Amino acid sequence: MKNNKLTTFCMLLVLTFSFSAFAQLNTPRGSQQATVSQRVGVSDVSISYSRPSVNGREVWGKLVPYGMNNLGFGTATEAPWRAGANENTTITFTHDAKVEGKPIKAGTYGLHLEVKADDTATLILSYDAEAWGSFFYDKSKDALRADIKTITVPHHELLTFEFNNVDANSATATLAWEKKGFPINVSFDVTDIVLNDFRTKFKGQDGFQRQNWEQAARFALNNGGDLNEALSWVDTAIAGQFFSQKTFNNVALKGQILNKLGKTDEYAALMDVAAAMANTNQLNNLGYQMIAAKDFERALKYFKQNIANNPNNANCYDSLGECYKIMGDNKNAIKNLKKSLSLNPPANVKANSEKLLKELGVM
Repeated sequence: MKNNKLTTFCMLLVLTFSFSAFAQLNTPRGSQQATVSQRVGVSDVSISYSRPSVNGREVWGKLVPYGMNNLGFGTATEAPWRAGANENTTITFTHDAKVEGKPIKAGTYGLHLEVKADDTATLILSYDAEAWGSFFYDKSKDALRADIKTITVPHHELLTFEFNNVDANSATATLAWEKKGFPINVSFDVTDIVLNDFRTKFKGQDGFQRQNWEQAARFALNNGGDLNEALSWVDTAIAGQFFSQKTFNNVALKGQILNKLGKTDEYAALMDVAAAMANTNQLNNLGYQMIAAKDFERALKYFKQNIANNPNNANCYDSLGECYKIMGDNKNAIKNLKKSLSLNPPANVKANSEKLLKELGVM
């Protein structure tokens, strides 16, 4: 009796080992797996799928039937297409996003398509990302549904996901197979995501570096962020903390924020502070900034200050001459542009002085 039990136990061990070894085998698939990813701003969207081939088959309405179907396996009596082969096709968002204009939380979702005969389809994202294909599709687990229009594409023998029309805030992921494409627009609120990341990081070690506060303020200024928040960030960089330091860059940045807030008097006064701290190139840039603001008095002041500091710098005379030309003072424009050319200027400065003089009818 003991021998029989021992024999049975040994057989079970052998079978368990055999099944475990078999489960670990890795062999090639007919439909190869692939992953494609695209960064939008600081966010990533990734699609993992298997790639069946057309292989001479009639795809739409046949291999991929239209509508919702009973696939003859699993628990789903009405199932969409799994948008690939083998396991679920999945799509992952590293941050909250919008798909076809509809909000979706960060995470991984099963990606399905209900293909229709009229060149449209319904995109379905499912919370059930671990299922095998669409055989266990459950409508109650839908995270998002969106109707899309299909497009005609060049023949794709292998099913392919590709990202098209990528811009600062969105990208279009297109499933292309045979001659049909399924474009899916994915977008992120990049500014909000980046600023939220700043707010979080400022509570940790990254908050102990002046340059990070400046970078955050500049990003908010240039990307539609809260200007008052940007002002508080650059103020933190300038003074009040052990890492703070007043520099030309952060003073000039604060001035730009004030200007955008409509506080023009404070802006102009702060530019004078920045000018006193500026090197030659920085002061030259401030002059052009004043031209853009149509504060020609300050522009002339900064350009003349640069010449006083650098009497043999051809670019300083070129900039002053350009300022006079914009103001309509042709006499002083010609005088300073000719002075620039007399100082053997670099090629780019020479070209600009000659161009401006030609526009003034001198050359």
